[in-house]
Amino acid sequence: MAHDVVRALGYLCLGTRLRRIGEQVQADSQRIMDSLDVPLQAGQYPLLAAISRLGPLSVGELAEALGVTQPGVTRAAGLLTKAGYLKVRKGKDDQRIRRLSLTGAGEALIARSRAEIWPMIEAAVRDVCDGLEGSLIAQLDGLEDALKEKPLHRRAFENEGNRR
Repeated sequence: MAHDVVRALGYLCLGTRLRRIGEQVQADSQRIMDSLDVPLQAGQYPLLAAISRLGPLSVGELAEALGVTQPGVTRAAGLLTKAGYLKVRKGKDDQRIRRLSLTGAGEALIARSRAEIWPMIEAAVRDVCDGLEGSLIAQLDGLEDALKEKPLHRRAFENEGNRR
C-alpha cells in the first residue's frame, strides 16, 4: 500500500483530509441514492432541504444558509429547476430578486427522503462515527479506517436489513 502523505502530515493537511473524507461520504451517499432510484446528486440535497425548512429563498439567502458560494448555488438551483424540483418566482417587493421554492415534485422528493432515504444515510454515518475517540486526528484516522473497512453504502443496507 502506498504511504498516505496527507494522513502522515496530520494537522498540516487538515483541510485536504476533511475534503477527502467529505468526498468519500458524498460518493457513498450517492451509491445509496442511486440504488434507491433517487434522481439527483447527493450534493443537491442540501439545497432542497434548506428551502423545505426555511421556505422560499433567494440565491444569496440559500448560499448563506448553506455556507457555500453563490455561483455554486446558482448552478445547482438551475439544475434542480430544470429537473422540476424547484421553481423561480420574482420577489413581491423587489422584482430583481428571484426566490426559489419547491415544486410539487420537490415536496414529494423531500417527503420520501425524510421518511426513507435520509434516515438510512444518517444511520450509516452514525454507525461509522460512533465510538470514535481521541484527538481530532485520531478520530479522522478511525473514520477513514472504518470507511475503508466498510463503506457507508454497505453499512446503510446492512442497517436497513437489520431493521426489517
